[in-house]
Amino acid sequence: MGKSNSSRDWTQIYAIYGMDQWQTLVFLLCHAVFFSLLSVLFLYYFDSVFHFFHTFLSSSGAARFAAGFSGAVTAISAVCLFFAAANFFYSAGPLHYDMAQRMVGSVNDWSTVKLALDIGCGRGILLNAVATQLKKTGSSGRVVGLDRSKRTTLSTLRTANVEGVGEYVTCREGDVRGLPFGDNYFDVVVSAVCVHRVGKEYGHRTVEAAAERMRALGEMVRVLKPGGVGVVWDLLHVPEYVRRLQELKMEDIRVSERVTAFMVSSHMVSFKKPSQHIVGPGEVRLDWRC
Repeated sequence: MGKSNSSRDWTQIYAIYGMDQWQTLVFLLCHAVFFSLLSVLFLYYFDSVFHFFHTFLSSSGAARFAAGFSGAVTAISAVCLFFAAANFFYSAGPLHYDMAQRMVGSVNDWSTVKLALDIGCGRGILLNAVATQLKKTGSSGRVVGLDRSKRTTLSTLRTANVEGVGEYVTCREGDVRGLPFGDNYFDVVVSAVCVHRVGKEYGHRTVEAAAERMRALGEMVRVLKPGGVGVVWDLLHVPEYVRRLQELKMEDIRVSERVTAFMVSSHMVSFKKPSQHIVGPGEVRLDWRC
């Protein structure tokens, strides 16, 4: 899979795109600060904490251990929460931008692309990366961003104009489980950290949720033209996607190395829709150079 061939300062990324789910970041930071202050109080009032535990534990050694252990757990919790907040902040902006560049690089020839689709476009980081690539190649193609929220699609159009690619971008409201497009419609279909949220109303690890994700993946394949390329970067469930793509007889299935995003495992998988129906499972290639 292709490497990122461009970089951008994180302040520019957040200035243009902002952050989705910023409440999660605030939640993590508030709890990190709370546990930091609590650990300082444990240290400052260690004797008082020790005497408190001593009222329940007959041994002074056990009471001292309990007080020290509680303080250590509190301090470690604060460090973990700060790390989680930092990873969330990095994943939502700089990592998302970098992965968008890698996904664009996974498509060998953009000059022949007339229509591309970004499923779950959000604020438009991947969508605008695709549009920028179309602009660079002098293509007359366009990229369609699909999102369930009309408010999000309006915000996405604004970021496209800021990036100078507004004429290459259009947005539609819709559900990935029932894409509002005909069969064999797009030359390229991409999606970033979206499919894992499909079916979440059933719970992430239920059979029903897995079936909904597979339905979404099937829709992606349906709207992709024969010979077209699909690229998905997602969390946790990529092995499921690979198995489903094999069942759908996709070609040239490639899986990237593991990337930690939003504190969980993520991978990028690319595939090609065969020009004609083939029999037998597709071959899966692990590309660790991504």
